[in-house]
Amino acid sequence: MVLAALVTFPLTNRRWALPILIDLYRTPELNRAEGRRHRTPAQLMRRLLRLVPLRFPDRAFVFVGDSGVGTREVARFCHRHRDRLTPVSKVHPDADLFDPPPVRRRRPGRPPVKGRRRRTPRETVAPARRRKTLRVEWYGGGTRKVSVVSDTAHWNKAGHGLVPLRRVHVRDRTATHRDEYLYSTDPTLRPAEWIGLDCGRWNVETTVQECRSCLGLESTRGWGRATVLRAAPCLFGLYSAVALRYHALPSDKRTGGITWPGKTGVTFSDALAAVRRWLWAETVPEQADPDGCIAKPPPDLRELLLAALAPAPCPLPNRHQSS
Repeated sequence: MVLAALVTFPLTNRRWALPILIDLYRTPELNRAEGRRHRTPAQLMRRLLRLVPLRFPDRAFVFVGDSGVGTREVARFCHRHRDRLTPVSKVHPDADLFDPPPVRRRRPGRPPVKGRRRRTPRETVAPARRRKTLRVEWYGGGTRKVSVVSDTAHWNKAGHGLVPLRRVHVRDRTATHRDEYLYSTDPTLRPAEWIGLDCGRWNVETTVQECRSCLGLESTRGWGRATVLRAAPCLFGLYSAVALRYHALPSDKRTGGITWPGKTGVTFSDALAAVRRWLWAETVPEQADPDGCIAKPPPDLRELLLAALAPAPCPLPNRHQSS
């Protein structure tokens, strides 16, 4: 489970997902065999989310997750911390939604905990005749026209109370993507903001793919249990460190990348090559030769050495990199 921060760099045409916290998910069978309490993906993500406001007490956050972590449990946790944490995630098309409980005046018996049942998100969209057209941020850094239908309701789970939410149905006007049902516990967020944030979540998939192709994540050299527990967090952290170091480099040091047809922005392979060249050119000679005994090589020889010592990885382009 990876919790990443979506960051916009000036030289990129999409937001980058920089990992900040990770947790290891284990299957129910493995936990049962090792006598460990099983935690679902939503429970693991809730544990990670609890740490972020504690480390940054003066900031508020918007959490964007997929359907695996967009559960009532996570929505309830974010609602309890609604002044610091707002979720944006997918809601099931047939989710059970209700009105708030009616006001009960001087009647014996147990007070109601929920109101009448509302139509499910799927049933709400079916009779909708008025759709609002919006231009929103889309996958890969572009924009797209969509039509939306939104309303408010309450999510209920027995014994835990109601969670107020606002839901929105998104339909791509070009019919290239399937319809989506989104929700948030913050009614002040505009639907265009929700959709843009949800599309930005897919940059986490690009981060994982680039960690595999450029940093050796999940390679055959790291299949052992101890290696996974030790190396995987370091590789995700290295991804964030390389991206931030590349952003801090002067413009004339951001060299060494490769190009391919359709490429319009900077990729992680470019950042990794530039940071490698900077480390070899600026730090290694000073440490290896502090007295300056080694003469500076000619520019052509220097470029040849840097190209050999700090080659750029060549991952296969994906839709997020080339779009």
